[in-house]
Amino acid sequence: MGDDSEWLKLPVDQKCEHKLWKARLSGYEEALKIFQKIKDEKSPEWSKFLGLIKKFVTDSNAVVQLKGLEAALVYVENAHVAGKTTGEVVSGVVSKVFNQPKAKAKELGIEICLMYIEIEKGEAVQEELLKGLDNKNPKIIVACIETLRKALSEFGSKIILLKPIIKVLPKLFESREKAVRDEAKLIAVEIYRWIRDALRPPLQNINSVQLKELEEEWVKLPTGAPKPSRFLRSQQELEAKLEQQQSAGGDAEGGGDDGDEVPQIDAYELLEAVEILSKLPKDFYDKIEAKKWQERKEALEAVEVLVKNPKLEAGDYADLVKALKKVVGKDTNVMLVALAAKCLTGLAVGLRKKFGQYAGHVVPTILEKFKEKKPQVVQALQEAIDAVFLTTTLQNISEDVLAVMDNKNPTIKQQTSLFIARSFRHCTASTLPKSLLKPFCAALLKHINDSAPEVRDAAFEALGTALKVVGEKAVNPFLADVDKLKLDKIKECSEKVELVHGKKSGLAAEKKEFKPVPGRAAASGAAGDKDTKDVSAPKPGPLKKAPISKAGGPSKKGKTAAPGGAGSIGTKNKKGVETKEIVEPELSIEVCEEKASAVLPPTCIQLLDSSNWKERLACMEEFQKAVELMDRTEMPCQALVRMLAKKPGWKETNFQVMQMKLHIVALIAQKGNFSKTSAQVVLDGLVDKIGDVKCGNNAKEAITAIAEACMLPWTAEQVMSIAFSQKNPKNQSETLNWLSNAIKEFSIAGLNVKAFISNVKTALAATNPAVRTSAITLLGVMYLFVGPTLRMFFEDEKPALLSQIDAEFEKMQGQKPPAPTRGISKHSTSGTDEGEDGDEPDDGGNDVVDLLPRTEISDKITSELVSKIGDKNWKIRKEGLDEVTAIINEAKFIQPNIGELPTALKGRLNDSNKILVQQTLNILQQLAVAMGPNIKQHVKNLGIPVITVLGDSKNNVRAAALATVNAWAEQTGMKEWLEGEDLSEELKKENPFLRQELLGWLAEKLPTLRSTPTDLILCVPHLYSCLEDRNGDVRKKAQDALPSFMMHLGYEKMAKATGKLKPTSKDQVLAMLEKAKANMPAKPAAPAKATSKPIGGSAPAKFQPTSAPVEESVSSTIEAKPDLKKAKAPGVSSKTKSVQGKKVPSKTSLKEDEDKSGPIFIVVPNGKEQRMKDEKGLKVLKWNFTTPRDEYIEQLKTQMSSCVAKWLQDEMFHSDFQHHNKALAVMVDHLESEKEGVIGCLDLILKWLTLRFFDTNTSVLMKALEYLKLLFTLLSEEEYHLTENEASSFIPYLILKVGEPKDVIRKDVRAILNRMCLVYPASKMFPFIMEGTKSKNSKQRAECLEELGCLVESYGMNVCQPTPGKALKEIAIHIGDRDNAVRNAALNTIVTVYNVHGDQVFKLIGNLSEKDMSMLEERIKRSAKRPSVAPVKQVEEKPQRTQGINSNANMLRKGPAEDMSSKLNQARSMSGHPETAQMVRREFQLDLDEIENDNGTVRCEMPELVQHKLDDIFEPVLIPEPKIRAVSPHFDDMHSNTASTINFIISQVASGDINTSIQALTQIDEVLRQEDKAEAMSGHIDQFLIATFMQLRLIYNTHMADEKLEKDEIIKLYSCIIGNMISLFQIESLAREASTGVLKDLMHGLITLMLDSRIEDLEEGQQVIRSVNLLVVKVLEKSDQTNILSALLVLLQDSLLATASSPKFSELVMKCLWRMVRLLPDTINSINLDRILLDIHIFMKVFPKEKLKQCKSEFPIRTLKTLLHTLCKLKGPKILDHLTMIDNKNESELEAHLCRMMKHSMDQTSSKSDKETEKGASRIDEKSSKAKVNDFLAEIFKKIGSKENTKEGLAELYEYKKKYSDADIEPFLKNSSQFFQSYVERGLRVIEMEREGKGRIPTSTGISPQVEVACVPTPTSTVSSIGNTNGEEVGPSVYLERLKILRQRCGLDNTKQDDRPPLTSLLSKPSIPPVASSTDMLHSKLSQLRESREQHQHTDMDSNQTHSAGTVTSSSSSTTNIDDLKKRLERIKSSRK
Repeated sequence: MGDDSEWLKLPVDQKCEHKLWKARLSGYEEALKIFQKIKDEKSPEWSKFLGLIKKFVTDSNAVVQLKGLEAALVYVENAHVAGKTTGEVVSGVVSKVFNQPKAKAKELGIEICLMYIEIEKGEAVQEELLKGLDNKNPKIIVACIETLRKALSEFGSKIILLKPIIKVLPKLFESREKAVRDEAKLIAVEIYRWIRDALRPPLQNINSVQLKELEEEWVKLPTGAPKPSRFLRSQQELEAKLEQQQSAGGDAEGGGDDGDEVPQIDAYELLEAVEILSKLPKDFYDKIEAKKWQERKEALEAVEVLVKNPKLEAGDYADLVKALKKVVGKDTNVMLVALAAKCLTGLAVGLRKKFGQYAGHVVPTILEKFKEKKPQVVQALQEAIDAVFLTTTLQNISEDVLAVMDNKNPTIKQQTSLFIARSFRHCTASTLPKSLLKPFCAALLKHINDSAPEVRDAAFEALGTALKVVGEKAVNPFLADVDKLKLDKIKECSEKVELVHGKKSGLAAEKKEFKPVPGRAAASGAAGDKDTKDVSAPKPGPLKKAPISKAGGPSKKGKTAAPGGAGSIGTKNKKGVETKEIVEPELSIEVCEEKASAVLPPTCIQLLDSSNWKERLACMEEFQKAVELMDRTEMPCQALVRMLAKKPGWKETNFQVMQMKLHIVALIAQKGNFSKTSAQVVLDGLVDKIGDVKCGNNAKEAITAIAEACMLPWTAEQVMSIAFSQKNPKNQSETLNWLSNAIKEFSIAGLNVKAFISNVKTALAATNPAVRTSAITLLGVMYLFVGPTLRMFFEDEKPALLSQIDAEFEKMQGQKPPAPTRGISKHSTSGTDEGEDGDEPDDGGNDVVDLLPRTEISDKITSELVSKIGDKNWKIRKEGLDEVTAIINEAKFIQPNIGELPTALKGRLNDSNKILVQQTLNILQQLAVAMGPNIKQHVKNLGIPVITVLGDSKNNVRAAALATVNAWAEQTGMKEWLEGEDLSEELKKENPFLRQELLGWLAEKLPTLRSTPTDLILCVPHLYSCLEDRNGDVRKKAQDALPSFMMHLGYEKMAKATGKLKPTSKDQVLAMLEKAKANMPAKPAAPAKATSKPIGGSAPAKFQPTSAPVEESVSSTIEAKPDLKKAKAPGVSSKTKSVQGKKVPSKTSLKEDEDKSGPIFIVVPNGKEQRMKDEKGLKVLKWNFTTPRDEYIEQLKTQMSSCVAKWLQDEMFHSDFQHHNKALAVMVDHLESEKEGVIGCLDLILKWLTLRFFDTNTSVLMKALEYLKLLFTLLSEEEYHLTENEASSFIPYLILKVGEPKDVIRKDVRAILNRMCLVYPASKMFPFIMEGTKSKNSKQRAECLEELGCLVESYGMNVCQPTPGKALKEIAIHIGDRDNAVRNAALNTIVTVYNVHGDQVFKLIGNLSEKDMSMLEERIKRSAKRPSVAPVKQVEEKPQRTQGINSNANMLRKGPAEDMSSKLNQARSMSGHPETAQMVRREFQLDLDEIENDNGTVRCEMPELVQHKLDDIFEPVLIPEPKIRAVSPHFDDMHSNTASTINFIISQVASGDINTSIQALTQIDEVLRQEDKAEAMSGHIDQFLIATFMQLRLIYNTHMADEKLEKDEIIKLYSCIIGNMISLFQIESLAREASTGVLKDLMHGLITLMLDSRIEDLEEGQQVIRSVNLLVVKVLEKSDQTNILSALLVLLQDSLLATASSPKFSELVMKCLWRMVRLLPDTINSINLDRILLDIHIFMKVFPKEKLKQCKSEFPIRTLKTLLHTLCKLKGPKILDHLTMIDNKNESELEAHLCRMMKHSMDQTSSKSDKETEKGASRIDEKSSKAKVNDFLAEIFKKIGSKENTKEGLAELYEYKKKYSDADIEPFLKNSSQFFQSYVERGLRVIEMEREGKGRIPTSTGISPQVEVACVPTPTSTVSSIGNTNGEEVGPSVYLERLKILRQRCGLDNTKQDDRPPLTSLLSKPSIPPVASSTDMLHSKLSQLRESREQHQHTDMDSNQTHSAGTVTSSSSSTTNIDDLKKRLERIKSSRK
């Protein structure tokens, strides 16, 4: 029992795997209970059992297995994850359950399989079951068949694929096992129930007895369509609906509904294709040509047997078809004709669509052979032509059929009409568009008047069929002239017709018609201006019909026409509502008089022909009044115009009467129902008057009115023919002018361009120049609409004329055709209709090409030419091809019949001579242009072979082939190419060139299509094999093509197609499919059908989508836009226009648009926290993937739904990238306004952006990066800190993008990483970037390494995680990388660390290979040679880090400033700073000389010599006037003050040529001095400052050293620069634009200039330096205070770090900082303290106290302390809230320092004396432990004992004793020698004398030198800085110092002086007032004197009184000191010279 009790304690899942069967049984039972209890299908509980379910069903113990099966069934039914187990569980069921003897087990097994099918895993189940049929165990086979049968019975043939089952049926029927055969019979019966007779052909070869049994069973089956009884999960609502219907007694309805459910299975699909070409008799082609008919018959009989196979394999049947065609056409033996026709029938039936390419060849031959009378021949031919028709479309063979219609032979006419009738039956309203119907109707109408009755009957039948198919509305316009008798006959025929596509009544057909046709028409209309030539779409005639379904009212007419229209040739803008053309019989003159007298006053009629012109005029006036008052319906137009034409009619001599008459004609045409009959009465007269000077305009108005009434095409044709039948040139030219104008007003739509071209040619040949000019003007107008094709008709004109025509065309170039203003609407109150001619525009079609006259060239393609092209000699072949080129060139536009040419050319495509192949390709390109869309019929026999040429190994041949394919596709559209298996056969060929070219072509073309033929799926298996091709390019192209295929086939189909791949391949392909799914382009939206049926008043709203899809379409967004505007113009209601302004959504309702006004991010309280918890608790997927899978995207969608506006979410997750761009644009717009929302959803926004990183579209990526830059800028401003969750789900994916090939993107990503350091600690960023260095992408590795270098440089070694050692070791690995860029980056990074960290680097990086180490050492050496590089790098990097705004972003988008800084970087590193170094040394020497020559000992703390220059700031200064004021006079006129001009001028500022630079500066100064213009500089400040300091550097390094240059020139340039800068920095708004980095460089430049001794030597040098002083003050006061403070701190840090930098430089920087400190009380509120504290933190990190102690001067630390102290004083305790930007506060002492200061802030009032402060300090210090005190004292005594630091030690001891008066120093002195003790006591006495001898300065704690006040100077003309005066006795210390200085000069003593009492450093308590140590005597008297005034000026700063720049509090003595100083300075200089 021990065992039992053990397993009882186990958890359920372990029990299920236990080796004891009892344990497992118990486990399964418990699992079953658990499964039944879990309610949530997505519960995590299910996942625990995921791996166990297979064990449940395959248990070895039968009893246990039963229980396991029960549990598994419940699991599969309820668990969301069950689908993952399908394969393994079903294969387990098949192998381990179906062989069980227990029936229960088998039942459960079958149930499990069916349940898997129900949860949408049918395919996997079927696959396993079909595998089971190959098992040796018959039991398993039977069970598998039974399962399949049940599945089919329950789920139906839509879910269970029948083809694979039918394939194995014959094998099952042959089984030896009776059980198997019986089960096979049952399943065959079940299959028959679903597909009926389609099952017969595949089973025709089974045993006849079995077949007979089956037949018997089949007969018993009920005839009703079967219904599935069980549904998939996704269909279960349907099941519920069906049940409801049945329970409600709606069974009939349900049945009807269900009828659609059962798919019609085509038997053809279930058959295996047979290959017959190889089985043809070897001598077939010889025999078929034999002279004996018996031999020919044998050959045909052999073929007949082969083609009886119901399904034939695709192949090249061209030769066979050609041979059969020849027999049909030429053979004299009619029996053979019939036999050949049967063979063609067999081929067509067996090949189906694959035969389509040959259809064009055989149709004319068969139709012409109908002249045979023999019934069997006729029947065979009918069968053949019907079979051929089914393989192609009516469109493709229409030309051939129409050509035969004109044959004289009545039998041919009859049979052709009957064929047309039969063909129509297969058509629907959409496949029989008006453009196709029109030519057929025209031809058939001729036949109904034929003399032969059989021809008439056949024509009636064809027209009747057409009427039935498309409805009366569509056909009636063509039947306008048919008399009633014939019309009735047509209708009678129509009623008898039964259509193939179901018997739909005429009405239904009509209704149906209106859906597709107008929609398609609108499509072609809107697309008319683009290249979208959807040839199969109807020509847009039907637009007119669009709005029939709506309640017509005049208001909506115009609008309907508009969307399609706007100038595209094909659209018809004439009428919005279909108006019937007015047909009117010609009336006799008597009838007219009668009708006229009824409406006109009697006097009027009498006076019409009066001889007195006044009476006639009066009569006309009455006539006009009468017409104006007449009602439209009552106006007898024809009668009235006949009255007007009555004598004297148009021969009227009085011009006034004539003008009235013409005006009345126009009125009648406008107001009445004016017919063509009426028009014909007046047109002659009108044209006659058109050239009349006085009446011409009236005549034109009248003709225009008639054109509006009777359509322009008809009117124009009439008018032109009348004009050109006359001889009057005036009339001709005016007619042409009228037509030019009319075309502009009506648009060219519908005009018969062909007819006009001949008229225009006549006019061009006229002798009268006016006629020629008018003709050329007309051509210009036509060119607007027709385009360049028009010129082709006039190429043979004389050159002079052609140049005039070209000039006219040139004028029109780039202009858009005007929108039609007339002819778009007509009064719809009349019920009249438009007649046959009204449809004229169909002629125009959508394509200008249809307007062109085409030449028949078939007669020129002779058999000689064809044999030439096929000759063995290549030269003769070339001749043949040249001839073809010449024929096509000559014909220009040709008819589609080109005889044997296609076959001949096809042979040349695989010519061994590549030149001929190229020539053939060029001919094919010409052919495409010449034949236009009719080239379609040659796609299969000529187009596909061109694709084969894409596999050629020669690049140029492939390029030519691709160009040819594109030229063809442009004419044919893509449908023809994609139909059939041809394309997939090409892709199947394992030619890498062919594959990559073809895939590239498809990837380009597929996204532009709205739909594709289903045959596209055939390419998918080959596409998958391309994904694994050996050739990398093929793989790449295949991956690129995946999204395009998926766009049309859908993910499901594509994923399904992977089923046949090997498991390894399948996984790879599925991963790629997932990726492609994310990048899938959206289908180009169909022009919305809403146009065709706006309902009632909602018309305006419906219009909106018309534009939307075009606007959002992928392929031609750009071209679509102008079109849209035009289309909108004519009549879209204002409401719609307003919508169009916004982004038009594809939804039709306007309401959604208005919803967009709300916030886009909804703030959900604690939403983000909750999401983080969920992720931690694994409730949701952790955001971690290599490519985003669907579940991640879905999860993100779900999370977003609660906090992102619905409409935005739709845009964000749209499949089309353009919607992502829109979403990003919206997010950018809302960034500022919705800060809270953005921060609340930040985790989701960042996750969504990571998805965008996986998109392939660059524009989205750029937009996303742009957004991220703005986002992180905002976050840093908001002082936000990224959470760990946000960082880890975003940074790794951002780092992936650092390796992008595009430079722009890499820059942006780096900029974002820089900004992220402001919101996320750099030390935490480090590991992420480190991870990025492990990438396979070398660019990414290199960039990440560089970024690591930048981090180290900016934030010091502490960023290296986990430890500097580990990090550096990893970085060092990359020194040996294959890639050069990576190696360099790794070396540079380590060099950067070396610069920061010194030799310790070598310890940290560990052992490197010899080669790597030598590379590194070499690089370090090189970097040491140019010391300025390191600081420069830092200069550059710092502003990026600290500021975050001026990061080195993409220049294109951010303006040149940033980019220049990187160029500057190069410039800087190139130039190094040799002079600087040298100059610094010289400056320094001067100091030492002073020290040496001067015997007085002075203690000082301020920087040396240069100070006095700074001081001049406080004297009134003259700003040097720039010498050149001559502004180029055209600055304002020529360059308007635009950004580009300013950019240009700024670029000249940095010019190497002094004059250019001065010129540019003067111009900028001009702008800056005028208030109104100064704003123009906004946005260019950084750029300008960069240019300026580049110029300063240029002067410093180049010009100053140039002996040849006049120094006056340099001074002039300096004056200009400084003057400009002062002007700039007086304008505060502009000054504030300067960014940190730029200010830093500027200050660097200015201070360097102030220290340039070469300037002092110049005449006006002093003045320049004064001006610089003034400028520096301006810069400090006016710049953005945060930026300048930050810049100064960085500059100070850099100058202290740099070896080459002079100490004076640092001191001047500190002076500037002191000045800033004085300004702080006023500016504190405008300063971003966080940034400043971050800078101080970084400073303190780079310079910890120990390091600062080593500085030669103590100013840096004092400066820093003063700054901090002032900040503390001003902000109080709040200062501690501003440390947010600092990641790791422990890295520097800043926080501790601030805390200590805060503790004292209570005591820190200005009135307190120093003593009190010290007491306060001691109170605090008492707390420090005794032990510590002892340590301190020990340290001090150690110092006193050392040679170097003895003075400092004494000073510290003195301080200590003073502070802790009770401190016991006895123990330390006790052990030392007597000499040492007395030395210490003496030293302390000396110090006491020094300190106490003079009054003490009351300084406030912690404020550095600038705050301390000098005492009033003593008469000895020296001043002490801290109370140590010169007049006192001096101890030995002074001499020691002198000695030390001399030692230093001789290089004997290099130890660094310590600046600070160690006590303070050890205690780190700033409360101790800083005290100068004795080493200060080092400083010269000279500098002390200079400083005295500065200190006076700073007197009461601790009492918060700041002095403005002008205040000078200097005492008289110090003034004399300065004069004294100046004199001495001069003396020194002269002596040195």
